[in-house]
Amino acid sequence: MGKKKANKAGSSAIALNKKARFEYHIEETFEAGLALAGWEVKSLRAGKAQLTDTYILVKNGEAWLLGSHFMPLNTTSTHVLADPTRTRKLLLHRKEIAKIFSRTQDKGHTCVPLKLYWKKNLVKCELALVTGKKQHDKRATEKERDWNRQKARIMRDNK
Repeated sequence: MGKKKANKAGSSAIALNKKARFEYHIEETFEAGLALAGWEVKSLRAGKAQLTDTYILVKNGEAWLLGSHFMPLNTTSTHVLADPTRTRKLLLHRKEIAKIFSRTQDKGHTCVPLKLYWKKNLVKCELALVTGKKQHDKRATEKERDWNRQKARIMRDNK
């Protein structure tokens, strides 16, 4: 019983795409399921996933996750040829796929994954429709982050 409470308190995030929040303005987010093989789920439980340089492609009315890297475990993928960078299908409603497709056709818009996480026993992917930030926006983000860090340091020292 104590284990479940500890699991609830901890973060259910498997992999984060921190670069996406820095590089893009996030306009809208979606939650999608992932069609995975057994070895991939075990790899995710071990936390062996990467979302850097990953993007979403909509093709033939289906959404796909390209460029993600799930490191195969030696113990689980013995009888299967494990491809760590294979294209994985995203499970979304038709209306959501249509919305993502129409928005990504606009100039300057794209769709990127923000994080992979557990929802009960299922793996979910948080997607976002985004536009690229200009260089001055990135500098402002960095300044704000530094100021928040400095503010927290001052507050901690004054206690």
